[in-house]
Amino acid sequence: MRTRTYWGLLVFCNLLIGAFFIWRLQTDNQQAFLPGEATHGHHQIELACEACHIPFEGVPQKACLDCHAEELEMANDSHAESVFSDPRNLAELELLNARLCVSCHVEHRPEMVTSMGVTVPDDHCFHCHFDIAEQRPTHTEMDFNTCATAGCHNFHDNRALYEDFLLEHSDEPGVLVTPLVSKRDEPEALGPPLSFGDHDAPADREVDPALLAEWAGTVHARTGVNCSDCHVAEDPKALWDDSPTHEACKSCHENEVSGFLGGKHGMRIASGLSPMSPSLARLSMDPEAMERELGCTSCHDAHKFDTTRAALDSCLECHADNHSKSYKDSPHFKLWQEEVSGIGVPGSGVSCATCHLPRESHKKGDDKWVLVQHNQNKNLQPNEKMIRGVCMECHGLSFSIDALADPVLIERNFQGQPSRHVESVDMAVQRAIEDLKRKKK
Repeated sequence: MRTRTYWGLLVFCNLLIGAFFIWRLQTDNQQAFLPGEATHGHHQIELACEACHIPFEGVPQKACLDCHAEELEMANDSHAESVFSDPRNLAELELLNARLCVSCHVEHRPEMVTSMGVTVPDDHCFHCHFDIAEQRPTHTEMDFNTCATAGCHNFHDNRALYEDFLLEHSDEPGVLVTPLVSKRDEPEALGPPLSFGDHDAPADREVDPALLAEWAGTVHARTGVNCSDCHVAEDPKALWDDSPTHEACKSCHENEVSGFLGGKHGMRIASGLSPMSPSLARLSMDPEAMERELGCTSCHDAHKFDTTRAALDSCLECHADNHSKSYKDSPHFKLWQEEVSGIGVPGSGVSCATCHLPRESHKKGDDKWVLVQHNQNKNLQPNEKMIRGVCMECHGLSFSIDALADPVLIERNFQGQPSRHVESVDMAVQRAIEDLKRKKK
């Protein structure tokens, strides 16, 4: 009797547990199924399991490349898959199959996350570069797990840290003679300039004159963008959309929307989840902004589309970490104030967006243009990714490396000078001198 009661209770408990998990599978919250926290870059979409996983098959390489292939291609990845597909590297592949992202980067293993915000085995460089000290005497006393130390090597993107580049920029001053960021291109006009009375909102809709006045003063009105261009409804049966989404913006700003969806502000939307809000962030955020959902108009406003406000005030309305809170005491903020007030020349100010949503120069044939990159992931971790596209617009290479390697200086938002010196440039110069001496013998 006791045995039957025991087995009955066991079966009942198992059924209860099974029913609970089946119920949870039907809900939007899949937290119970996570084997561990996701890394900093993926935690926002950790509940969109299908974004990375194929049931019972793991994580295919394509899942990683769907999001990161373009970034790796632009970085001229020095450890691309093609390098390891070379038959001469077969021996190394037996130790570390670097053709697959998951060989080095896994998720749900928070105890393995490095300071760069990703999971990387300590010895992943050692497998191929165990004899580096024989080739580079400067590396003799270095530990095998220090390759990715700030200011040294970036596995995928060494555009600002490879030897020839270090030498080319070895004698630059801390602040360049003309520290200016690139000027954004003016948008192409869709039609003649529009004024307050030219709006084409439906006659049966009550329109706030204040909103019309805001629109009439924007670049949208100056370039012929009317109300219906943004408020067009996605549903063909409807004539008007009161709350346009990023899809409306995409019709003119495809590159910017693509960057937004790939970055921390929009990646949840791209994965089919609810929009990002400060309550979901791991950084410190303003308590009053916690439930604010992020879309294009969260930063740009719905009718003013004020890029000056979006470049600074919109950021500080949410971000409350020490780096953000220290900004208004920094030299960068003073430069920004001077530019906005008209004292400083255009491009001399440094806002939040100047560094975290930088302006990128593009070229195709004879055509050149400058766009704002809305994907913060492209220059956040490791922060050496910021050197070429951000820091070196105004600063010399050695100063930039030192500044980004100083966590205290970063927290103070670059008030003061770097407290440490990274020897990457010095090593490159010393090796060049030694090579020159050997050639003269």
